[in-house]
Amino acid sequence: MGSVHPPQHLIDADRPAKGVRTFTVQRFGLRMESEYVSYIPPSNVGMKMTRGSWFFERMGGGWRFTAVEGDASSTLAVWRYNFTCRPRWLAPVAERVGQFLLQRDIDRRIAGFARGCVDPLVLAEAERIRAA
Repeated sequence: MGSVHPPQHLIDADRPAKGVRTFTVQRFGLRMESEYVSYIPPSNVGMKMTRGSWFFERMGGGWRFTAVEGDASSTLAVWRYNFTCRPRWLAPVAERVGQFLLQRDIDRRIAGFARGCVDPLVLAEAERIRAA
């Protein structure tokens, strides 16, 4: 099946940070250049499209992670995207299709995130980094 998260390549940078641009190719072949508008691990990340495919007029997204009050073993993960499609005459249909596809992608990412949260190798590496 391949990766749920499309390959993302940093442009002129070695690591993600606010202002860093990225190049992403989505699994259907759509290409997008984006920029981090916020990068505050482990709590949140925000991005905006700076150059996209024919399909998106604009696109932005964000991911936020917060502790669940009263449950130290749980984290609330929220993924949000906003976009408009082009051409305008196709937008009403294209945006419904895009919403369906992005929601499916978000659901798959959250499931992958949840699997990572219980993976012994991921947890050991997170603990090693935290202790360093």
